[in-house]
This record gives sequence, structure tokens and C-alpha cells, in this order.
Amino acid sequence: MQVISRGSEWHRWEPHIHAPGTVLNNQFGADDPWNSYLTTLEGLTPQIEAIAVTDYYVTDSYEAFLKHKAAGRLPGVSLLFPNIELRLDIAAKTGFVNVHLLVSPEDPDHLSEVKRILKRLQFQAFNDRFDCTREELIKLGKRADSNITDDGAALRHGATQFKVNFDQLRRVISESEWAMKNILIAVAGSTGDGTSGVRQAADATVRQEIEKFAHIIFTSSAAQRDFWIGQRGIGIEELRSRYNGCKPCLHGSDSHEQKTVGQPVDNRFSWVKGALEFDALRQACIDPEGRAYVGEQPPRSAMPSQVISHVRIDDADWATSPSIPLNPGLVAIIGARGSGKTALADIIAAGCDAITPFGWSADENISPSFLARARRLIGDAKTTLTWGGV
Repeated sequence: MQVISRGSEWHRWEPHIHAPGTVLNNQFGADDPWNSYLTTLEGLTPQIEAIAVTDYYVTDSYEAFLKHKAAGRLPGVSLLFPNIELRLDIAAKTGFVNVHLLVSPEDPDHLSEVKRILKRLQFQAFNDRFDCTREELIKLGKRADSNITDDGAALRHGATQFKVNFDQLRRVISESEWAMKNILIAVAGSTGDGTSGVRQAADATVRQEIEKFAHIIFTSSAAQRDFWIGQRGIGIEELRSRYNGCKPCLHGSDSHEQKTVGQPVDNRFSWVKGALEFDALRQACIDPEGRAYVGEQPPRSAMPSQVISHVRIDDADWATSPSIPLNPGLVAIIGARGSGKTALADIIAAGCDAITPFGWSADENISPSFLARARRLIGDAKTTLTWGGV
């Protein structure tokens, strides 16, 4: 008997965080703020294990993160991926609707591929066309303000001018097999720069189309989460009809300065259930209620004292995995025929004193317990259970 995995667990994700040098609103300071920034991330409690590195229109911050990670920083972070923030040409209450491209890092060429996608987004101005690339944003910034000569300043100014046409974005994504496979779309659900700020009756259809296009809603609102999992306002069938289904709600610190790094207001942390892989985010889009949550702690399925957290089998040479951690949300044991599924279930039952005296003593051909039927092979093995409340 060998146990390969404990199963899906909740991990803290940071889906929306900027870094030193972010194109817009960079308040991290000018004197090499990276060490303080990374030290803060490394020391956070609860620990962040997955980070979506956010920047406007470009991947510069993500590429810098990868270099620091390769140099040994962020040892507790298992997953890094780009979050490219774009501003649509659709006004919200105090700005423009923000949309995010969350890019899977699984493809070794994901950076060059997503840059190909971004280049297909275009902004018309000054009787010219500007593509969504670093070089073209710099050109746009200098055209918009002829007094700017520094490339960094021009990039920042160009980013404030460039607006993405929603229909064009939707078409560019749909026309790329790579994008459909490797990019998840998130949209801000807030009033200021999100879809909640698109309030005019004439824009109701536009808002619905944006939310229909998105896979994920960035919000910490419990009311919005209830809406997007079909528990408030409309049901699941109507969500499928109007919005292509339920949506997971996630929330990040959106840090632009050192004091807010990884520290969202009121400890509204994002939790995703699954392996520390981008695929866990895809699974959360399929099962938003069960795999995505915003709160100080992840949801619990039961009181710790009612959950078995660990099984230990002593004096059992036949057990390849004598020490077995159990997931608090465990509902099934999966494995091939003969892999030990029934044995593990009976071992747990034995540790709970749930096997009756008849089950132990009955003839092995009629006993309901697998352990009784296998008693000649089990020998003097013993099991010890550890409960979550201990």
C-alpha cells in the first residue's frame, strides 16, 4: 500500500500585487526597494505560496521576479505567473474598467507568446496606430507629450493614454488557440475601476458582456461572491445563460507601496484549493464555491476535533507509506485495483475502534473486515490516529 498524495488543500494566493518599478503609481521608492519588498513577502503570515505578478501592459515586473526567485529569494513561493493589467475604453465611476490577463507559466515560451498576443492590441491616436508593446507605448508617450524625452517617463505616460477596445480584446483572445488555453481573464468588480461602476442603463449590456467574457471576478465582497456562485439574486442556471456560468471571486493587496505588500484591507486573503499549479485556478473556474474563497482563514469543512489529520501504521513491513497525512476535506480514496484502498479505510476504522468483535473474530471468508481476511499477512501491525484538535 502506497499513498501518493494527501489530496487538495487550501493555499494562500496573491492574485493582484504590483512590484517595485511597476509602470504606474510606483510608490516603492527609488533606492533599490526590492530587498525590503521580498523580505516582507517572505515573512507574511499566513504564507503566500502563489503570486500573480502584476504590471500594466508589460511583463517587466514578472521578469524581475523570476530573476530574484532564481537567485534564491521567495523559497516558500511555489508558483509565479504574470498578471497583465489593461484598461478598457469603457468608463467606470472614477476611471476605466480594469481587466487582467492571468497567464499560465506552464509553457516555457509563455513570455514570448503572451507578448505576441499583446502586440495584436492596438490603439489609434495622432493619425497613427500604436501596438501594445513596450516600444510602442514609449512612442505613444512621447507623441502625447513632446516634452518627454526619457523612455521610462514616456512608458508611464503612454500607459495612461493606451486604452484597449473590449471587442478587439475579445476577438484577439478568441482567435488564438494559445491564448484560449493559457490565459484566464479577470475583471475588477469594484465601483471605481470595475464593472460595478458601469451603471448607466444604456451600458447594462456592455457590463454583462464584460462579465460574461471574464473567468474570474476580483472582489472581496461577500455579497458579490454569493451572487457569482448562484446564491444571491439569480441562480446557477441563469448565471450559465447570462454570464457563461459561475465565477470565482479573488482579491489581492494591489500593493503599490511597501506598507501594503501582501496585506489587503481587513485581511481579505485569497485562498485557492488545489495543487500549487496554474491548473488549480482553472479548476476554481469550474468549481468556484468549492475551490476559491476570500477571508482571513480558508473555509473549514468540520471542527478540527472531528477530523483525522494523520494515520501511522507501526510494525508493518508491507506498508510502503506507514505515515499518512489526511486532508480535512477528504471524501474519497482513489487508486487502482489492489493498491490498498480498502486496507486504508479498514485501518482507519480499526484506529477508531469501529470494527466489531465479530468482525475481528469471524472466519476470514465471511468477515466484513478486510483486515480480518488478511490477518495472516498483517502480523502485529498497529495503527495510531492523530485528530485535528490534538
